[in-house]
Amino acid sequence: MRTVLVLAAIWFFTSPLEGEVAARLCERRGGELSSDSGDAPHPPAGEAPATSPSKGEVKDDPTLEAVDALAADALKAFRVPGAAVVVVRGDKTLVLKGYGTRAAGAKPPVTADTVFPLASCTKQFTTALLAMLVDDGALAWDDRAKKHVPVFKLSDPNADALLTVRDLVSHRTGLGGHDLLWYHAPWDIDETIKRAAALPLEYPFRGGYRYSSIPFMAAGRAAEKAGKDSWEKLLRARLLEPLEMKGVAFTTAEATKSTDRARGHRLGKTGAPEPMPLYELKEPNPSGSLHATARDLAAWLQFHVSDGVAPSGKRLVSVKALLETRTGQNLMRLDDASKRLFPDTVQMSYAMGWVVSDYRGLKVVGHGGLYDGFRVQITLVPDRDLGFAVLTNLHDTRAPMALTNELIDRYCGLKSKEWIAYYRKIVDEDAEAKKIALAARDKARDPNAKPAVPLADLVGVYTHPAYGRATVALAGGALTARFGGFVCPLEHFERDQFRITDGFFADELATFVVKGGKPAALTLAGIEFTR
Repeated sequence: MRTVLVLAAIWFFTSPLEGEVAARLCERRGGELSSDSGDAPHPPAGEAPATSPSKGEVKDDPTLEAVDALAADALKAFRVPGAAVVVVRGDKTLVLKGYGTRAAGAKPPVTADTVFPLASCTKQFTTALLAMLVDDGALAWDDRAKKHVPVFKLSDPNADALLTVRDLVSHRTGLGGHDLLWYHAPWDIDETIKRAAALPLEYPFRGGYRYSSIPFMAAGRAAEKAGKDSWEKLLRARLLEPLEMKGVAFTTAEATKSTDRARGHRLGKTGAPEPMPLYELKEPNPSGSLHATARDLAAWLQFHVSDGVAPSGKRLVSVKALLETRTGQNLMRLDDASKRLFPDTVQMSYAMGWVVSDYRGLKVVGHGGLYDGFRVQITLVPDRDLGFAVLTNLHDTRAPMALTNELIDRYCGLKSKEWIAYYRKIVDEDAEAKKIALAARDKARDPNAKPAVPLADLVGVYTHPAYGRATVALAGGALTARFGGFVCPLEHFERDQFRITDGFFADELATFVVKGGKPAALTLAGIEFTR
């Protein structure tokens, strides 16, 4: 079963491994099976504080029962075991509830205090911290990056000389996604940052958009140098404690101490949710390691809706600095695939840890997060003083996107466009297209086209300047390739191509290049290793 971690995302996008690995793995936008699991959502659990009129309220806000019904519909349509939903307007929390269960087939319900990984929604916390350091005069958005994080370098010396803090957090450095440089990598974040210097740029510096978490890691190190403390200590002291976000954890080990923690799931072959192996985030990661509860996110949303004020009334960051993080910096082109996902959006741009777009005439600011077994969405509608968060414990599901759109429609007085059914249809179409493409590939295969050299000749070590070594071994008449933390059993497909039969890259093809009767290269997971 293919899996994808993506501590990433954009408004309703999610990052690479979606993008780079995910484009190949059909992740980014789907992959769920359409068969019915037969599991109906459990009754809602948690809290829903009373509401009162405030700025931006429409004539008829949805009732709490209507929100419950939407959440139940989304969980059922996408086979999600459990979710938490937050809606705030101004300083009022309109919805703060859990739905379904923390684990499929188990009784403990999701509550307002259930811990979920935030994945790439961590990025908006890092840029809020940077905004505070801008207020302090400790750094500026347009400072050269080398001033604060000299160890991070781009392979193009001209781009490297011009690289700024702003570039690090707006996905315009020229680097591609390269999630496999950190996901399941045998080295730490600092080593990932160093190795980025060996990666060729995939597009002109400041001349395009590619989602990449690695520059955000470097931005976290820049914050540490400017703030004279670790990223996690700065974030806790300057943001989390003043906002009373008591459930936040920085690593998997810290998160698993909670007894009220959601378990990750993926859809199995029957279409029913099944447990997904836990991916351990061993160290605090400024691009994606935060975990939090719905209650924590209610405080986070109110902080943003108030443009930087804590519950105590104390201003934590200037309006100017905070709004800069939510101001578009880098245009994101809406291709046909994007238009299909965002049919009511005309323009979209990446800000700094947020995506800014229009939605049915409204300005919307948001970001998604994808992590093994989970998907989350955090969204602001600034002109209505509204904030939304949807946390789910199912891998790469469209439920957060669909439910967020439904909530925006209702709280902004717009006629519903039946988003749950709309995205369910996209999921089913994508799954069928993937099935057809795989069948066509296999049908076109020539199984009699043998490798150019004996299997034993393909054994050995192949290298990449950034990714390091990939080793190929032969045992029992079959090849196995290994790199980073991945094991890829290989089965001959045709000529010098081999199908990966199990693991993260199952069904993908690995290709050897043979020159002069000797193996010269191996392309594995889109990475070319040479000999």
